[in-house]
Amino acid sequence: MLSNYIPVLIFVAIAAIMGLAMMSAGRIIGPSKPDKEKLSPYECGFEAFEDSRMKFDVRYYLVAILFIIFDLEIAFLFPWAIVLDSIGLFGFFAMMIFLGVLVVGFIYEWMKGALEWE
Repeated sequence: MLSNYIPVLIFVAIAAIMGLAMMSAGRIIGPSKPDKEKLSPYECGFEAFEDSRMKFDVRYYLVAILFIIFDLEIAFLFPWAIVLDSIGLFGFFAMMIFLGVLVVGFIYEWMKGALEWE
């Protein structure tokens, strides 16, 4: 029973050894010439001007939800369109329910003002 896992354990051990070897080689061989620019915090090309724990505007999260809505829609519509002939009416109505849920999310985003840019 345990002999079935030996190839997996060998693979994990080789991967761990190779990973540690590559990280060590980077530390040992790579040049290390720290200066003020390399050690400075980097945030979008300019110095950080606020605390990292500042509050974000709710529109940031609304745009993230909007992205997920459209990303999910596209990710499921392409395979669905390909197999639509074989899944029949059940698959069609299942997708219509899914799209209905996404439309409700889209309307929520619209009512919250996530589509209005300043």
